[in-house]
Amino acid sequence: MAVEQQARGARRRAHTRAALIGAAQQLLSEQRTQVPVLEITELADVGMGSFYNHFSSKEELFQAAIDDALDAYGDLLDNWSKELTDPAEVFARSFRLTGRLHRLAPDLSRVLLANGAAVANSSRGLAPRALRDIEAGMASGRFTISDARIGFLIVGGAAINLGQTVLNDPDADDAVVTDQVVYELLRMLGVPDHDAADIVSRPLPE
Repeated sequence: MAVEQQARGARRRAHTRAALIGAAQQLLSEQRTQVPVLEITELADVGMGSFYNHFSSKEELFQAAIDDALDAYGDLLDNWSKELTDPAEVFARSFRLTGRLHRLAPDLSRVLLANGAAVANSSRGLAPRALRDIEAGMASGRFTISDARIGFLIVGGAAINLGQTVLNDPDADDAVVTDQVVYELLRMLGVPDHDAADIVSRPLPE
C-alpha cells in the first residue's frame, strides 16, 4: 500500500510539474513572462502552493520550460536522422524539419523564436546539435568552411529569420522556402551545387 501511495504521489507531482511547464510555454509563446505566479498557476489549473513545491521562482520555471522544449525537439531530430550516414544530409534534414516545424507546431515555434538568444547559446536542444553536425561535416570533408563557430552563427541566424518569415506570412510555402534556404546553406558550407540540390529533394520522415 505504501508503495502504491508513493507511486500515486509521484504521478501527481509529475502531472503538476508538466502542467506548470505547459503553462509557462504558452506564456513564452505569447511573450508574456511578466505575469504573477497566481496567473501561471491558474493557467496550469493547479494550486498556488504547488508552484513552490517545484520551482523557486518564475525565472526558474521559464528556463525549465525552454529546456523542456529544446530537449524534446532535439531528441526528435536525433531520432529522425539516426539512420543517415552522410553528415551533410543529417544537417540538412534537421534544418528542413525545423523549418517545417514553424507551420506544424506554431506554439513551440513561438517559444523558440521568442527566446532566440537563449536557444542559440543553450547547451541543450538545437544549438549544440547544429554545431555538432557542422563539425561532423567538416571532419568528413563534406563541409569546407574553415570555422565551425562561424558556420554556426550563419546557420543560427538563418534559422531564426526563416522561422519568423514562416510565422509572419501564412501564405508562404514553408517547405519550398525552407528547402531553398537549406540549399544555399549547404553551398555556403562547401557542398557542391548538384549534391546540395539532390539532398534537399530527398523525402523526409512523416
